[in-house]
Amino acid sequence: MDGFDVLIIGGSAAGLSCALILGSAVDKPFASNKKIGIVTHQKSSALKEALLNNVLGLKKGTRGDQVLADGLVQLSDLYPHVIQIDHEKVIKIEGAFPNFTVFTNKNSYRAKSIVVAVGPSNLFNIEGLMQYVIPHHSLPPQKERVMLKNDNHLVTDGIYVAGILAGWRSQFAIAAGSGAQVATDILTLWNDGSHSMVHHSIVK
Repeated sequence: MDGFDVLIIGGSAAGLSCALILGSAVDKPFASNKKIGIVTHQKSSALKEALLNNVLGLKKGTRGDQVLADGLVQLSDLYPHVIQIDHEKVIKIEGAFPNFTVFTNKNSYRAKSIVVAVGPSNLFNIEGLMQYVIPHHSLPPQKERVMLKNDNHLVTDGIYVAGILAGWRSQFAIAAGSGAQVATDILTLWNDGSHSMVHHSIVK
């Protein structure tokens, strides 16, 4: 059983964005020794069928499935210390902050904090989180989508939700930004409450 300071569940726009921001903080003293993991489950991601013609910085015709594949490579190339857990699906969460146990269909992992970044399907069935499931308040009711009840991405102590499952509308840019926001919230927590972000600059 491996132990993580934070374990991200979901490898789509929100989860990968969160992992990239957290990974990029490796040179920060408050984050240098943190163990970060991501369960890179993408099977149900809506991005697999997306054509991203209205996303800043992406060329017309960019396919969502390619973004997903490229995102995993980007994460491993830039921040190999972020552990990618592939071919596993989270089925249950037990415990409380800072001692969670996350069970997949193959293994179990210890984590101090968790980021839930899977899709808003009404088939959501992670045991231990079902008490937080409510109808999605920003998507048409006929779509029967769900979200996790949260306060600015925080579900309960140590459990964050990111992306469309947090109650946001289903736009790629919104989901990615939500994951990035959660990452900066976690970095701020690690930095003893001092607001923290990671910027890179071409200016030396």
